[in-house]
Amino acid sequence: MTRIAPLILTLALDEHSFAFFDAQRRRSFPPERNFIPAHLTLFHHLPGDQLESIQEVIAQRCSVQGCFPLQVTSLRSLGRGVAYVLHSVELAALRSSFAREWAQWLTPQDRQKHQPHVTVQNNVDPQAARALLAELTAAFVPFEATGIGLDLWWYRGGPWEKVRRYSFPTG
Repeated sequence: MTRIAPLILTLALDEHSFAFFDAQRRRSFPPERNFIPAHLTLFHHLPGDQLESIQEVIAQRCSVQGCFPLQVTSLRSLGRGVAYVLHSVELAALRSSFAREWAQWLTPQDRQKHQPHVTVQNNVDPQAARALLAELTAAFVPFEATGIGLDLWWYRGGPWEKVRRYSFPTG
């Protein structure tokens, strides 16, 4: 029997913020391991066999969720990498509503307290990660990004395959 691939849900960011994070990721992530663009993961592993139900819930939530600001507040060590830390009351509420809806499907990783971040480096020597953290922290100025929708992806072991973007209404 063929196992259906899991799904990943990420927040779509405004073009300028995405370009910034993705450029940082391309510059700092080991190229042989950088299969995917910069992203802010909301759920790492949703059941692929529930695609239709998951899409219905996402479409409904996105139809009433306007774009919202996220504060990029600092950088964080991942031990073998570096991430930008983001904060948003709206994002926390949106993710919590999905977590309640999908509680029976959540893996231990997705049941943990959500700490929004965008990873720009991972899987490197800890000394290289510390050096990048120091470099980025020295020049860091907090800024604002905007959540513009949600991206649903298939995870098939390598590059992710986009299922669909769900844009938040504007205006």
